[in-house]
Amino acid sequence: MKELIRFHVPGIPAPGGSKRAFWRPGMKHANIVDAGGEKTKNWRAVVALAARQAWIGETFGGPLHLQITFTMPRPKHHYRTGKHAGQLKDDAPSYHTSKPDTTKLMRSTEDALTSILWKDDAAIASQYPVKVYGDQPGAQIVLFSLEDRLPCSANPPS
Repeated sequence: MKELIRFHVPGIPAPGGSKRAFWRPGMKHANIVDAGGEKTKNWRAVVALAARQAWIGETFGGPLHLQITFTMPRPKHHYRTGKHAGQLKDDAPSYHTSKPDTTKLMRSTEDALTSILWKDDAAIASQYPVKVYGDQPGAQIVLFSLEDRLPCSANPPS
C-alpha cells in the first residue's frame, strides 16, 4: 500500500447522526435530513479544515484504504485522586467501548472528507477504524492507495 496523506484533526470526534425522512403532501420525494446536530456539524467543519490544510491537490481515485484512530477524552474516573491525583489508574482501559460507536464516527468523518480527499466515499475499499482513550482528543487520519495491491483472496499463498 502506498501512503497518500496523513494528518491529525484536533477536537472531540462526533458521530454522523441517523438520517430521517420527511414526506409532505404534494412532494414527489422525501426530504432527507441528517439528525446529527450541532456537534456533528462542528466536527465535520474541523475535519474539512484540517484536510484542506493538509491537501490542496486533486481528489484521490480508488481503491483506497482509510485508517482512522479516534482519540476520545478520558472520563475523570480513569484518574487517581489524593496525592496521586492526575495519574491514570492501573485498570484504566486503553480502548473506548462506549458511545459514540465507531461506525457513526467513521460516517461523519468520511462525509467531511468527501470532495476534499475523494469525490465519493465509495472509493474506500478498505478501512481500519480504532477508538482509544487519550489526553489529546481528535483523529489521526491516514489514507492509502490500494492500486498496487490485489485483494487478499486474489493473492497466491507464499
